[in-house]
Amino acid sequence: MPDSSVPPPLVAQYLDHVRFEKRLAERTVALYTLDLQRLAQEADKAGVALTAVAHHHIRRWVAQMHSQGRTGRGIALILSGWRGFYTWLGRQGLVASNPVQDVRAPKAAKPLPKALGLNEAVGLADFENEADDPWLEARDAAMVELLYGGGLRVGELTGLDAKPSPQARGWIDLDAGEAHVLGKGSKRRSVPIGRKAVEALDRWLAVRAEGQGAQFSAALFLGRYGTRLTAQSVWQRLRRRSQLAGTATPVHPHMLRHSFASHVLQSSGDLRAVQELLGHANISTTQVYTRLDFQHLAKVYDAAHPRAKLPPSK
Repeated sequence: MPDSSVPPPLVAQYLDHVRFEKRLAERTVALYTLDLQRLAQEADKAGVALTAVAHHHIRRWVAQMHSQGRTGRGIALILSGWRGFYTWLGRQGLVASNPVQDVRAPKAAKPLPKALGLNEAVGLADFENEADDPWLEARDAAMVELLYGGGLRVGELTGLDAKPSPQARGWIDLDAGEAHVLGKGSKRRSVPIGRKAVEALDRWLAVRAEGQGAQFSAALFLGRYGTRLTAQSVWQRLRRRSQLAGTATPVHPHMLRHSFASHVLQSSGDLRAVQELLGHANISTTQVYTRLDFQHLAKVYDAAHPRAKLPPSK
């Protein structure tokens, strides 16, 4: 049995090539060494020389790595190292073709968007920070209501003006209970915002003019010095507010958009309506919320259905 800690001669030559000719970083060379030792071990177990490895061998080894729990990203990095090795062998005239060519790693599952539970989202929207400056409290409460009550992106929120105008990117129509926003791809849409958001905006607009320089700014949401609030400021204020409200995790604006979508879908089951409310160009983008919805239903089932209970361990 060959010593697995000693790379085979061809692998050693290739590692010298990437270290001295390509001048790759030592960390990269170390990773290549591990990956190519794995390749040599798999070839040895299969009873084939490194120069005789074929496409079907690579596919089998990828399947084995995947079944053993290796992530798609990890497999992709290994394949990249193997592909480079066989490209070099081809240039030396030692292989007729690259067996790693066109072999792809399994696609990594897309992580679900993070959304708050219904009670947490409502609790955050209802939260009042009595210790804060009343001007800031009115502004921040209105922002939360719009983000959760209308599913707005943070850029759509900060782009809102206090009044409609030909130059406005977006504005609020309190009488109609609608937000008119400019979304991705410069696409305009109108979003219902609900009674709670209208009430919060009424309170904010009643004190907005008290801010420094407010009379010179068209922006609906202002900083202390009359400038339009930035996305970064919204992130900071929302994170602080969620911590004060006692949410389990710090909240960011897009989490409230995810929560809006998930909760509307849970209540209505109308995916097309959620797509329009969010301003998604493709229904496939919205379909991720069906996975969130199923996750919610699965938790309810596990908690409530007697057949979901696992038997006691013996």
